[in-house]
Amino acid sequence: MVTGEGFLMAQVLLTLPFIIILAVYCTALYTLKKKQQNWPLHRSIMFFTGVLCALVTVVGPFAHWAHSNFIIHMAGHLLLGMLAPLLMVLAAPLTLFLKALPVDSAKKITFILRSRPAGLLTHPVITSLLNVGGLWILYTTSLYSMMHEYVGLHIIIHFHVFVAGYLFTASLLYIDPTSHRKSYLYRSIILILALAGHGILSKYIYGHPPEGVPVSQAEAGGMLMYYGGDAIDLMIVFFLCLHWFRATRPRSSRSGGVETCQTV
Repeated sequence: MVTGEGFLMAQVLLTLPFIIILAVYCTALYTLKKKQQNWPLHRSIMFFTGVLCALVTVVGPFAHWAHSNFIIHMAGHLLLGMLAPLLMVLAAPLTLFLKALPVDSAKKITFILRSRPAGLLTHPVITSLLNVGGLWILYTTSLYSMMHEYVGLHIIIHFHVFVAGYLFTASLLYIDPTSHRKSYLYRSIILILALAGHGILSKYIYGHPPEGVPVSQAEAGGMLMYYGGDAIDLMIVFFLCLHWFRATRPRSSRSGGVETCQTV
């Protein structure tokens, strides 16, 4: 099991990206303030809360407990892979960055977002496979036990869980501008299938504990994954349906060549 200096290094390396993201976000807020442009307070609160949810799972006592207790580990999965990404997506960070950047730089970023690779990375089917499919591989193979033995694998898996969760949520809820839009019906079908895959996996964990996990912890962790995941997924369903409802009304126009983000 990863312990001592190895585990400390893993915590540092997993914490660093979120600290950088937080610093960039604060810089963008400051730049926008200098431009005398307002940014909704509730979006900043959601972003900071999302980053906090992610940090709690990768550093400190929670990270130590999750390393040896599957129930805590599963709670970390819900925070790092589901709740933190949802809150950060709802905060519309990309919209904030585009507003804070000079016009030429914002146009370059927009050009990248319109590229084919960006379209693939934000396609609901691809993000669902990365998100739910990745979890199936983690919990139905020896990968779960291996992540506790190798520092590099521990870092990669945690990083993947967050990134896959963020891309999945962003591919369903178009809060930030996107050029690769799918219909509400299409996204709803993908969401339903992803929810089914997540729910089936939680039941599988309940009956087939991952390697090295006690039966009692697997049962409790499976139930937490099932009901906790449903609670967070229900929020995604709510916002998707809310945006679908609002789409029946005239939309606000674009601003400065950049599509305005959805209101929450």
